[in-house]
Amino acid sequence: MRNRVTLISLLAGIALTVSVTQLHAQAAREEGHLLLATQVLEELSASPDTFIPDRLMQRAYGIAVVPDVTKVAFIAGGRRGKGVLVTRDKNGRFSNPVFIALTGGSFGWQYGVESTDIVLVFTTRTGIEGITGGKVTLGGDASVAAGPVGRQASVATDSNFTAEVYSYSRTRGLFAGIALDGTVLSIDRGANALFYKKSGVTASEIMDGDVKTTDSTAQRFLAAVSASTGGTSSPASAPAAGAAAAPPPPPPPAAGDTKSFPMADPQPGTEPK
Repeated sequence: MRNRVTLISLLAGIALTVSVTQLHAQAAREEGHLLLATQVLEELSASPDTFIPDRLMQRAYGIAVVPDVTKVAFIAGGRRGKGVLVTRDKNGRFSNPVFIALTGGSFGWQYGVESTDIVLVFTTRTGIEGITGGKVTLGGDASVAAGPVGRQASVATDSNFTAEVYSYSRTRGLFAGIALDGTVLSIDRGANALFYKKSGVTASEIMDGDVKTTDSTAQRFLAAVSASTGGTSSPASAPAAGAAAAPPPPPPPAAGDTKSFPMADPQPGTEPK
């Protein structure tokens, strides 16, 4: 009898250890998504000729970055990836990151496997609000268009940026607009619950600041978002010999404090006042 109790206790301990290990592994996976999304924004910002126009980024109500979206095609194709989304509040500050999933399909004679980084820029609050219900279909719930490329670029057919979402892709170093009609963005509830350590946490709670995080990967991603939207300037160069030492740079913005151009603008395509 004693041996049986000991065996049961041992098995229970092993099961608990495995469960804790799995939870840590899953949490590390979400941090990995944040780091990859940060890398995408930082690398694109370093290439001004192939980046999203400043005029569009400064007016973004929300930005989603989905790194390493895998597209598999054999006659019928599909793409799937996981990433993060941030949205602005009425004061122009970005929220903590919300974990999302992207899925889509296509048909026709095609084959192969391809990995792509996708960036989505939301230009209206309506397009963002739709996803808090669980998911939004691009081209259905929110109008989507392939975005223009280049810091000063304009859209030949849509000069006022009137689409609700502009979509971009980077494949093998090439960055361009991409058509994503029919693609579904959905809230990754499991990832959000793990990252924020709260079962049943909703996207609205995260976007409204009711649930927060001090995780360093989230802070770094928010800093990259701020830099991409004009919220911060580029690092200052080193002082010349004999010059007074410059004060140390400020710490990365706290989650929810990242702010650039206020978005209480009924016409986000117009020039800032």
